[in-house]
Formats: sequence, C-alpha cells, structure tokens
Amino acid sequence: MRRSPLTVVYLTVFIDLLGFGIILPLLPLYAEELGATGLWVGGILTSYSGLQFLSAPLLGRLSDRIGRRPVILASLAGSTAGFIITGLANSLPPLLVGRAVAGLFGGSIAPAQAYIADVSSPQERTRAMGRLGACIGLGFVLGPALGAGLSHFGFGAASFAAAGLAGANFLLGLFILKEPPRASAGTAHARPNMSLLASAFSKPTTRRLLVATFLTTFAFVAMEATFALLGEERYGLSEGQLGLIFALGGVVIIITQGMMVGRLSARHGERRTALIGASILAGGLLLLPLSPGLGVAALFLGVIAAGQGLLSPALSSMLSLDAGAGRQGSILGLGQAHAAAARAIGPIVAGALFDADDALPYLVAGLVVVGVFIVLAGLTAKRVGDDLSPSPTGSGSS
Repeated sequence: MRRSPLTVVYLTVFIDLLGFGIILPLLPLYAEELGATGLWVGGILTSYSGLQFLSAPLLGRLSDRIGRRPVILASLAGSTAGFIITGLANSLPPLLVGRAVAGLFGGSIAPAQAYIADVSSPQERTRAMGRLGACIGLGFVLGPALGAGLSHFGFGAASFAAAGLAGANFLLGLFILKEPPRASAGTAHARPNMSLLASAFSKPTTRRLLVATFLTTFAFVAMEATFALLGEERYGLSEGQLGLIFALGGVVIIITQGMMVGRLSARHGERRTALIGASILAGGLLLLPLSPGLGVAALFLGVIAAGQGLLSPALSSMLSLDAGAGRQGSILGLGQAHAAAARAIGPIVAGALFDADDALPYLVAGLVVVGVFIVLAGLTAKRVGDDLSPSPTGSGSS
C-alpha cells in the first residue's frame, strides 16, 4: 500500500474535522444568545446533515468523473466559506446559511474514502478505512477542547479559527495532494441522485450495506443525542463529566479504528469484523440503561465506542469492495448520504423515545443493531470480499 498519499489524505480529513469539532459544541449556545428557540437550534444543527445528505452522493460521483483531488479541494474551500459565514453571523438566518453551506461542501469524506480505495489493496482497505476513521475521531476529540479554549474570545473567534484551519488545509491539499490512479467511470454515472440510488438498491449486496450503514449510524446517534439527559437524570452527570466521558469514548474509537480493525479484518475478513462490531455495539446499547452507576455506564459507553469503531470502517470497506472499478466515489458517497440522513433523523426519534421512557432509546438502538447483524449475516463472504487472498482482482461486485 502506498503510504505517502494516504498520509496526506488522513491529515486533510483530520484538519477538516478538527475545524468542525471546534464550533460544534458552541453552536447551540450561540444560537440561543441570538434568540433561537429549540426549533431554530434543531434546524441549524440539522441543516448541516440535511445538506450533506444531498451533496455527498453528488461529490462522490463527481470525484469518479473529474478526479478525487479537485473535489476534495472544492470541499475544503466550501468549508472555509461556511465557517466564515458562520463567524460573521449576527442573527439566526445567516447562521443557518453558514451551516447549510458547510454541510453542502461537507462531503469530503466520501472522495477521501474513494481515494483510499484507489491506492490501497483489497486486503489493506479496512485497515486504511479504520485509520481514516481514527483521524475523524481525533478531530472530534481535539476540536471541542480547542473550541472550549477559544470560546473565551467569543463564538466568532472560534469560527474564524476553524475557517483558518480549513483555509490552511485547502492550501496544504493544493500543494501536496496528488491525484491517485483510478479506473474511469465513463459517462454511465452522469445521472440524477435518485437514478443512482435506484441503481445501487437494485444490487442486493449494495442495498444491504447501505441499509446497514443507515441503521448503524442511527443507533449510535441515538445514544449520542440522549446520553447527557440520561446521565443527568440518573447519575447527576455534570457538563465536565460528560465532556470527559465522551472524550474517553472518542479515544476508544481512535484506538479501535487505528490499531485493531485492520488486524481483525486481516485475520477474519471484513464481514466477520463487521459482525463482531455489531455484536459488541448491540450488547453495549442494550446494557447501558441497566447500569447501576455512572462508572458502569461509562464502561458500557466504551463498549459501544469499540463496537462502532469496528463496524463503521468494515462497512465502508465492504461498500468499496462491492462498488467495483469506476464507482468508488458514487457508492461511498451514497454511504455517506445514508449516514447523514441517520444523523438528521436519529436525534429527533431518540428524543421522542426518551420522553416516553429514558431506557427506550438504547433498547431500540440495540435492537436496530441486532437487525444490522442479521442483515450482514445474510451476506456471503464471496460477495463482499471476505477472507480475500492476494489476487489481481480485488474489487468485486455482487
């Protein structure tokens, strides 16, 4: 596997997510300062995922047609613009516009995943996807900590710092990011999103993997959206304790994706690695609401993070292996779109479940992941590249 171009992609994605993480915890509080109601706060937060849902397949498919590098650079430039608009916002409408612009260009992960697929062998792909996930997790862990320090200078300062990082990232990519060798997609994929989605869903393996991606993200987001409420209600969890617990969970994901998932996939294959991750994730979600105290709840949160850390990159790798040459960006973009849809829908559903009973979000999420396990268990190893042996043909399709 060629390490140099992958290192550049990892660094690019890390800096991109670091900037995102800087303003994410501060955004609801700033919106409230501007007079936002709960509906406005929800709309501002959802606008990012909603626009990302629309743009990720387009950016992924565009990267198949014109190249990974120009699409990644355009995403970074758009993120810079989104952060600048957010920092200049002194009322709710421009704040909403800023987050929408950032979401519209926030699909850099899909072309980055496609880049990884272009330069990694099938045997190394899950390891490479895991390292990308570790970079994303590291950005989410360090970003809020950096944002907390910048918050003393105001929300605008934090936003402009994020914009500066995104702009520097654009320049970094402009000078050192090279276009990878890849198969041409031709003109077959110059089609609207719905046509691409229908085409992908006509393939049983792709359909199952996209559904599994949506359900996995939905289940994890349900926990993220409600754990603070559960912790406060049951254990008197403070904001500082919450930040520490989520930071530790992020560290678990980084370690799992950066060090463990590659070894597991090399030994057991992508599908079995995903099944192991689904088992761990489902168990953690189902056991979390039974925790007798905060320490045990934090332990189960670490279990959940480990399961997610195994399952997510394995799913991305299986999607890539199933896509075949010339469709990496398109299919991985659809995967990111399904994840974005889950991030938009998950908090609303989880909040409603929590209002009914504080254990319901975790029980439902756990059962959803059991469904993911069943969906993945129905795939044969041959169809998703499991137990691959070195060969000239790595990326098969169903």
